[in-house]
Amino acid sequence: MSHRQHFLAAVCSVAFAASAVQAAPAIQSVTASQVAGTDVLRIELSEPLASVPSGFVIQSPARVAIDLPGVSNGLGRGQIEVNQGNVRTVNVAQAGERTRLVLNLRNPSNYTATIKDKFLIVTLDNGTQAASDTAAARQDGGTTRFAEARAVQTSPIKDLDFRRGQDGAGRVVVELPNSNVGVDIRQQGKNLVVEFAKTSLPEKLRRRFDVNDFGTPVQSFSATQVGDRVKLVIDPRGDWEHSAYQSDNQFVLEVRKQKIDPNKLTQGPGYAGDKLSLNFQNIEVRALLQVIADFTNFNVVTSDSVTGNVTLRLKDVPWDQALDIILQSKGLGVRKSGNVLWVAPKDEINAKEKMDLEAKAQVATLEPLRTQSFQLNYVKAEELSKGLIGKSDGDSGTSSTKILSPRGSVLFETRTNQIFVNDIPSKLEEIQQLIAKIDIPVRQVMIEARIVEADDKFGRSLGAKLGAHDMRGYQGGVPGYKVGGSQVAVSGTYLGVGEQTLQAEITERSYLPNTYFVNLPAAAQNGFSAASVALSLFGAGSNRFLNLELSALEADGRGRIVSSPRVITADQVKALIEQGTELPYLTASSSGATSITFRKANLKLEVTPQITPEGGIILDVDVNKDSVGIQTPAGYAIDTKHVQTQVLVENGGTVVIGGIFIQEERNDEQKVPLIGDLPVVGHLFKNTAKTLNKSELLIFLTPRVVSERSALR
Repeated sequence: MSHRQHFLAAVCSVAFAASAVQAAPAIQSVTASQVAGTDVLRIELSEPLASVPSGFVIQSPARVAIDLPGVSNGLGRGQIEVNQGNVRTVNVAQAGERTRLVLNLRNPSNYTATIKDKFLIVTLDNGTQAASDTAAARQDGGTTRFAEARAVQTSPIKDLDFRRGQDGAGRVVVELPNSNVGVDIRQQGKNLVVEFAKTSLPEKLRRRFDVNDFGTPVQSFSATQVGDRVKLVIDPRGDWEHSAYQSDNQFVLEVRKQKIDPNKLTQGPGYAGDKLSLNFQNIEVRALLQVIADFTNFNVVTSDSVTGNVTLRLKDVPWDQALDIILQSKGLGVRKSGNVLWVAPKDEINAKEKMDLEAKAQVATLEPLRTQSFQLNYVKAEELSKGLIGKSDGDSGTSSTKILSPRGSVLFETRTNQIFVNDIPSKLEEIQQLIAKIDIPVRQVMIEARIVEADDKFGRSLGAKLGAHDMRGYQGGVPGYKVGGSQVAVSGTYLGVGEQTLQAEITERSYLPNTYFVNLPAAAQNGFSAASVALSLFGAGSNRFLNLELSALEADGRGRIVSSPRVITADQVKALIEQGTELPYLTASSSGATSITFRKANLKLEVTPQITPEGGIILDVDVNKDSVGIQTPAGYAIDTKHVQTQVLVENGGTVVIGGIFIQEERNDEQKVPLIGDLPVVGHLFKNTAKTLNKSELLIFLTPRVVSERSALR
């Protein structure tokens, strides 16, 4: 006859020999054993602990966490396989100067911790006590006592936050006033309720937090004040599981999707069943399957065609792996339906599945058709009908991606935005589920842009005019100066000499410009003309003059132009906002005919947002900042500034997507050679100008997800 042997794992002892750190004790080994049906873990340290460390118990998943401040991990690894009694594994995680021991259990259990020399001894309650505690907790509303309440006075909660974990889990982070706050967790209906004893909630945090955009199982959570307790109600969706932990004053509740594979015998990565040992000689396969059925909670149905014997010896093997080994050795297969396993040869299973599929296909071809109408709210009926029949814009109408059955048809009505589908009942149910997923309101994004143009202009210019004028020739006298037997006239220009010596007629009433020796006045800066002062040297009865004009200018200008376009658009829909001027100009054709066309000098913001599952926003941005430039013979020029890019911004965050910085610095000098280089006097024979211009274009973008209709008003 067969022999069955249940497995109880042996003691797992891991020792790591390392040099002892003088400043802090280190964990050297973790040993598990059972004493009178009670699980006992002995943690050996290099130095004795000063006091019993604190810890907490988690009901779902079943865990015990113990914090060891000032202790390092000297094991050389972070996980220890125990698989004994109620203990599965022990995780050892070190963060800074703190090490946390996490005992992963099969069933929830309380614990007690004591110190004996260099050992920390953790004793778990037996299964009966743990089960009674769990049952009592369920009768009491499923409350889990997370931490012991030692606070005496009521203290305010510092902050509430929500984050998205790496695996898509939702994390509610609570900043507690101190580590003495008692925490209770319970499941109430479909919600998860967390209460903090002896705490108060600031007025700004007493509200409902909509976190649907983070793409986690948590849709929202609300915070309220109930007596001397703060109450959090978390609203998750779908199949989920939760865990919680506390580090100093920070409490974290994590809600993640429960990953369930209906075809897998036991949930979890790889083989996750309880371990067993089997040692059989020439045992019938049907009897061996009955042994596994007795060990597990599954019912096993064996086909009549399963025959033969098998000899095997398995030690410390998960039962689902042992079943897989037995089936492979005999060419058998298994199909799972609820808690029933059907075992038969693979050919028989494949033939049975083929028959089922053929029967379904025959039913689909013979089943009577039904007509069902679907009222659409957000999707256009015409677009959805094209998707159901596999037709897209621009193709011939035939496609291999048709959703309807070969006998199905669809009719859309644009006035009421309805579709009418005629198909078999199973397809109608699929279409109804499809519409429920896609006929939802599209999230909208508000993009606020600030386009800042700043300029800083500085200019300085110095110049002079110097000239001499002799009017004796106009008065009837002899102009110029006697040099030997000749007269010499001096003036600034060729025409000026001719006018003094009466060789040329005076061109205009004011002919002083023809008498300049030096004409280098200060240049205009930033649109302003230079100031000047003039000096003339002459005698009372003389007709000869020496004229001097000094001009100087220093101009400093600062300006800033701020444009703030704002636009709201749906997720993944391009939006455009534009404002500016259209300038006319002439164009000529090859025949010589002319026509007037227009060119735009606009401020334009073109953006396409995409909301990511983490709550961020990807922006495809195209910004133009054009302005009217100088006038040319062909028309006005257009000064263009253009930025096009793609950026990822957090919801409500601000990013600078473009910066055009221009700096112009010039030093110009005009002078009379040699004389202009003389000290002091040389300034009368030269012109100097200094120009420093700075301009900068900055574009700030702030996208916000609009989750409430009131925000659109």
